Amino acid sequence: MTDEDRAYMRRALRLAARAAGRTSPNPLVGSVVVRDGTVVGEGYHHAAGEAHAEVNALRMAGESARGATLYTNLEPCAHQGRTPPCVDAIREGGVARVVVAMRDPDPRTDGKGIRALRAAGVEVEEGVLRDEAERLNAGFVSRIERGRPSVLLKLAVTVDGRVAVPGRRYLSGKQALREVHRLRDRTDAVLVGIGTVLADDPALTVREVKGRDPLRVIVDADARTPPAAKVVRAKDPQRTVIFVARDADVRRTNKLREAGVLLATAPRADGGLDLGAVLRWLGEHGVNTVMSEAGPHVAGALLRGGLADRVLLLLSPIAGGDGPPALEGVPKASDLHHVRVRKLGSDLAVEGVLG
Repeated sequence: MTDEDRAYMRRALRLAARAAGRTSPNPLVGSVVVRDGTVVGEGYHHAAGEAHAEVNALRMAGESARGATLYTNLEPCAHQGRTPPCVDAIREGGVARVVVAMRDPDPRTDGKGIRALRAAGVEVEEGVLRDEAERLNAGFVSRIERGRPSVLLKLAVTVDGRVAVPGRRYLSGKQALREVHRLRDRTDAVLVGIGTVLADDPALTVREVKGRDPLRVIVDADARTPPAAKVVRAKDPQRTVIFVARDADVRRTNKLREAGVLLATAPRADGGLDLGAVLRWLGEHGVNTVMSEAGPHVAGALLRGGLADRVLLLLSPIAGGDGPPALEGVPKASDLHHVRVRKLGSDLAVEGVLG
């Protein structure tokens, strides 16, 4: 592994990240083709069903791909899906060497792509910037290996750990709000509980930045979401999924169905719904990443259930908050790792990995 290999792999990772929130159920993949120290082609996977990163990079490179090195942050696929196997395109393009950051955990590929390339006489090197590649595709890996998306637990809190201040709709300032909207744009789905819907009537759309809206997920055991709620009256109500208990009031569920939202059921648990079942349903439907913007009850249940992977606390410079503690009913402490602290205007963003 050379410094040059690392530099080109970083470029592939940056390309891959451009499509965050847009490729599910597929992973984020970027690719760079280099010949004689010059980038002759590059590309990334834009959306499911569209050409893969390697194919886009090879198309740009054309004949210059012959004898070149191809960098990709994920093992090239070896199976026929909605697009042909990438290993075929690499072999046909005449690439001499392939540098891979990490193997594809999808059992349809997992090592098969690398073996196929080596069998075709292509030199393959694995593991360049593997850690960065695994972080980038943590959601995809989670869905393949654990059957559920990765979950970011986002909470806006006062310095005394409360989530509300009387008379204020938002705790966070403009820069912190913009960061939340940037994350919505880059996340497959946003999850809230019925308490948040009834208290705040959020739209859960992207407004502070240019982007696309995530899937809206509401956890609402008794189907109390008002048909007039913004998440129901959205221009695309089919992009709202409301999880209810199997014994929820039929008249209320029928009204929500008539409004055009998608209803799904989950077992009751932990004073609400089984959030593990909710996340498994989302995983089965191709969701790789979820950001929880729920309040203390759902946030606490996610943490108690071991269902949160990362935490983002937006700490506002306000003392004397109201309501329950930000993480309700969490019996034991959980260490955060790889902690990052940023200043967003007058707010502090504290982010870390759980477990």
